[in-house]
Amino acid sequence: MFAANDKAAILVEALPYIQEFYGKIVVVKYGGNAMINEELKEKVMQDVALMKYVGIQPVIVHGGGPEITGFLGKVGKETEFISGLRVTDEETVEIAEMVLDGKINSDIVTLLNRRGVSAVGLSGKDANLIRAQKKLATVYEGEESRKVDIGYVGQVERIDTRLLQDLIAHDYIPVIAPIGVGADGESYNINADYVAAEIAGALGAEKLLLLTDVEGVYKDYEDKSSFISTLTAAEARRYIEDGTLTGGMIPKVEACLRALDAGAAKTHIIDGRLGHSIILEIFTSAGIGTQVEK
Repeated sequence: MFAANDKAAILVEALPYIQEFYGKIVVVKYGGNAMINEELKEKVMQDVALMKYVGIQPVIVHGGGPEITGFLGKVGKETEFISGLRVTDEETVEIAEMVLDGKINSDIVTLLNRRGVSAVGLSGKDANLIRAQKKLATVYEGEESRKVDIGYVGQVERIDTRLLQDLIAHDYIPVIAPIGVGADGESYNINADYVAAEIAGALGAEKLLLLTDVEGVYKDYEDKSSFISTLTAAEARRYIEDGTLTGGMIPKVEACLRALDAGAAKTHIIDGRLGHSIILEIFTSAGIGTQVEK
């Protein structure tokens, strides 16, 4: 247990960060193990509630890929991926929308409201919050590449922030499922990292926090001494181009770059497996994870 003086020192260390971020918007992309592990889930909700109570304006964007895959399995529908993107026919996007909006989103809202804050669940279809268009997968065959239609997989065309701004102004926490709406009213399932990035940029957020299942960015993941605590946008683009960054880290870093380009002040890739990772990043001098900055 901490001694009384140690507890006081922790609170005093947090004071300048509470002052700095008071009234500022912080977008949290909630996903990975932190959504599955019940203890971690509890700590994320505590962190978000604490942010709200000290005057920060959190906005939550959540994923749900494993849950979608699990439900598809229950109804006997196989999941196919092309270039890391789920092939999504009309039945699959209906199931994805049901799981993301009807189950996961509702659960997060309930957990937050139980902690005394006021959370409101949203789909990107609500008030045309996320206007989307079809995203084609790129398939590489040797040195050649071609675009493949994989169904109702989307990319963000435009974010309409009016509803979000109204909710924030009235002291609500928006919780957003990454479903976008097309020009003809069709639903699109969109990568939640990219949705969080676009929303952070459109709102001019002070921070975008991407919760992941790794510590942050490494030059070489097998060499733990190659951890990168701060990465400039120029360095990030170079590491993507020269192959230093690979696999699932590329869309995370690309999301950070997009958020910065669109208007967010700072972006962070943090380890959601670490209890209270959000407040450790925001309220301590050392922070955690990798910051991607302009």
